Amino acid sequence: MLFKDFTSEINPHQAYRIKKLKRQLETAESYEAWKSIALKIDEESGAQEWKLDNCSPYFDAEIITHRLAMLRRYRQQKRTQDLMYILREGLSYDIANIAHPLLFTVAYVGTKKIIEDYIEEVSQGLAFIASESCSCLSNAEKLAFFKHCQIAYGQPAMMFSGGATLGLFHTGVCKALMAQDLMPKVLSGSSAGAIMTAMLGVSKPAEFTEILKGQNFYSEAFHFRKISDLLKGNGGLADVKYLKNFLIENLGNLTFAEAKERSGLDINIAVAPYDASQDARIMNAYTSPDLLVWSAVLASCAVPVLFPPVRLTSKRYDGEYTPYMASTRWVDGSVRSDFPQEKMARLYNINYSIASQVNPHIVPFMQDDIARFRKDIISWPERIVRRQGKVIAKGVMDFARERVDKVPPVRRLLDHGYGVVDQRYYGDVNIVGKYSLRHYSYMLQNPRPYLFKTLQQEGERATWPKISLIETHARVGKTIQHCLELLNYQHAVTDATKSTDLEKIQ
Repeated sequence: MLFKDFTSEINPHQAYRIKKLKRQLETAESYEAWKSIALKIDEESGAQEWKLDNCSPYFDAEIITHRLAMLRRYRQQKRTQDLMYILREGLSYDIANIAHPLLFTVAYVGTKKIIEDYIEEVSQGLAFIASESCSCLSNAEKLAFFKHCQIAYGQPAMMFSGGATLGLFHTGVCKALMAQDLMPKVLSGSSAGAIMTAMLGVSKPAEFTEILKGQNFYSEAFHFRKISDLLKGNGGLADVKYLKNFLIENLGNLTFAEAKERSGLDINIAVAPYDASQDARIMNAYTSPDLLVWSAVLASCAVPVLFPPVRLTSKRYDGEYTPYMASTRWVDGSVRSDFPQEKMARLYNINYSIASQVNPHIVPFMQDDIARFRKDIISWPERIVRRQGKVIAKGVMDFARERVDKVPPVRRLLDHGYGVVDQRYYGDVNIVGKYSLRHYSYMLQNPRPYLFKTLQQEGERATWPKISLIETHARVGKTIQHCLELLNYQHAVTDATKSTDLEKIQ
């Protein structure tokens, strides 16, 4: 966290208390306990005073102050049309840049009070329009307004990275978000993240809690082949049959269309054609409704060298299983599209994304928000090295690819390497694992209760500091959703009442 603005005013005794509280923070067993300690740190550090100061280079406080005053006045005076007008013109989660990541790095909990007040007032304004107190609009007019708001505002997406067994970290992220009712309805996953996505995607909402207890993950999915089999030259280091059996056992034979109907979630599995000349794809209920979910997940887990490329399977209209693009073999989606943000944005009207990142070759190079968004001169050398390093790496691999075109295995390896370097690994909100050397020993272990509990707890603790940020982003969208649910319910009740009255008359 950023405490540079306050350190000059902190005496040695305060510094000691903050240090002690930070140690307690690292061992917190629940979000409630973590939040209680975090608020004490904010109080001791001076972050609470920072919240009351509207001055910041990262957002336009003047715009927010002006809009807040108008929203409050129109709601209190019940000027419905004026309220709707000003709400419509500001339907964006980052209006006046209030979603800037650095606004959420100073305090452990919350951000500028003016931003929190603005979000609260927007939510109250929306709730007023949906309520019975707003009598100048019919139920149909209210429904039309909120449907417009839902489209204009968009919805969030959750993205799970690859990472082999380290992907159990994602269960902790899900557990923490679900406990606060902040889990998005749009999910994507590649490799290990595809397993997490599919586990939720084929289950009923009432089963989510049971899945996150971990029993479904305990298996022998990683089973390495004998040396004699490896010398034959077919397949990868691990036997794909064990992984396939694990997926079928847990995911069943549901298609993407059937999975969406069952869970209510829009799940997306990232896969990549073995032939690198073709672009990576996301499989979902829109692009491949008849594709079996376990089949797509198996392909997304087919890490080159570890597993061989696989073919996909569809379920035909008559229930018969048939090959999906029979001439094409598929591999791990994280090779070229770990986080398919742009593709999902077009399909689902995504406004912001939450990324859970545990890929072992990516995490060590990830930067936190403070490092990423620093603009001071001291940060320039590192920024230049990072950007130029990426450019040089891509240039070298591109140069090499042109000259080894006649050696397919080498060309394919360079294509995969280019895809890894050329990707965007950040979302709008990033939840990143903290790695030590022991984590690399977990990578290809079959999940066990102790390992599951350890990685899940790490996922929870990595998520808790991001809860305030996600809550701020999600508040308006969830209010719109709840208002629509209320209005649809009232509309259904009204229709049922009318139908009953008509029957009585007849």
